[in-house]
Amino acid sequence: MRRLVIASIVLASAVAPVQGQTRAASCATRTPQGFATQDACEKARDLFDYMMPQLGTALVGGSHTLGLGTTLGGFPHFAIALRGNAVRGNVPDIQSISVSPDSAVRSNVSTNPQFIGLPGIDFALGIWKGLPLGVSRVGGIDLIGSVTYVPNIENADGGVNIFTTDGSTKIGLGARVGILEQSLVVPGVSFSYLKRDVPTLDLTASGGNAEFALRDFSVETTSWRLAAQKNLLLFQLGAGLGQDTYQSAAHITVTVNDPLIPGESASTTSNPDQSLTRTTMYGSVGFNLFLAKVVAEIGRVSGGDVNTYNRFDEAADKSRMYGSLGLRISF
Repeated sequence: MRRLVIASIVLASAVAPVQGQTRAASCATRTPQGFATQDACEKARDLFDYMMPQLGTALVGGSHTLGLGTTLGGFPHFAIALRGNAVRGNVPDIQSISVSPDSAVRSNVSTNPQFIGLPGIDFALGIWKGLPLGVSRVGGIDLIGSVTYVPNIENADGGVNIFTTDGSTKIGLGARVGILEQSLVVPGVSFSYLKRDVPTLDLTASGGNAEFALRDFSVETTSWRLAAQKNLLLFQLGAGLGQDTYQSAAHITVTVNDPLIPGESASTTSNPDQSLTRTTMYGSVGFNLFLAKVVAEIGRVSGGDVNTYNRFDEAADKSRMYGSLGLRISF
């Protein structure tokens, strides 16, 4: 899991998609230093844009509470789940990127397939059980939330270093409203809304002849889900659809080392940000244990446009498969 955290967050700092779609150069070139660092600046912005959709999906996953698509039935019912989300993603090959010292050069950047993931905790607390409607209830309300954890990672060999600036955990909060509460004869159907973020990070990395420093790196997400669930004797089935919005920002400093003059370098700064909205669909199956359920989910996220200056062999805004696996305890 430590390797998945590094892959999903660390590599996001280092050059965004798009086969057939490219943006204009956006980094300043008014000074000689500006020309020397323009290519590094463009590649840094592109790497930021390329990794953000994947990191957002790894943070959000499918259901807001693992495998749960119904309200809990009011206070004091609760649910808590330990889960791991993973996206079938692509990571740019940073070491193969060469930075030009003579203004921006539109490069072809190769990527490596890799699963990108984050661990997390879901929780839900019944607030109101709703109004009776035949063999079910409507209008029940749950408080829902999540806890996301990112460790500090320091490499003595000069590799990538990550430090959280506002604590290693973030708590997300939202609510679930019951359209139908699950009963013996009807499935549960609910609508939920949740906001959750990654802890703010500072990160340093190097690739090729450039060094990257990422400051105040933040990823904020909001999402809604329309979900359904039905418990059977030994297992449960669930499905859902929804929409995710990822918003990210950072301050990037790029230092380019002159390949001809040892010890000479030039630096530039950039403040990239991204807002992307994607659609998601997923299905889940849970297996009943004595006190808990083991739940697996699989889904697909798509939509949104991400344009980059450089060209990548896999688009940043391509549709991607994701999955979740975890343990949920409900009462």
